[in-house]
Amino acid sequence: MKLREVQAILKAEVFTGADKLDIEVEAGFGSDLMSDVLAFACGRVLLLTGLTNTHVIHTAAMIDAVAIVFVRGKRPDKTLIQAAAGMGLPLLGTRLLMYDSCGRLFQAGLKGCSREAGDDQVASGLADNKTRPEWLP
Repeated sequence: MKLREVQAILKAEVFTGADKLDIEVEAGFGSDLMSDVLAFACGRVLLLTGLTNTHVIHTAAMIDAVAIVFVRGKRPDKTLIQAAAGMGLPLLGTRLLMYDSCGRLFQAGLKGCSREAGDDQVASGLADNKTRPEWLP
């Protein structure tokens, strides 16, 4: 799916990266927990979040996210927009809630990241049984 399609589906405003709307998005990932993004996001992912702080930009850079969509009508400040523009990272914003945004994108054919908690590739601290909490299988 092209980022342009994401913009249309979510009726999103483009804060930065209007020249990059033809880039391809392979998967979507919605979360306000950046630790979950680091653990589970995969591929050329579109990050959907309601957080508008610098941690989001740094996390997106670490996972090589294609773009960020701010949900719930959240708007990045000038500093965040400038940082993203400097990195070449498109930022979009929608008034839709996270659930609705993810649902519409999924319905339009954008897949999610299919890894699950407990996978060997995920949560490396839980990979060896010495650090695994007793309540986990």
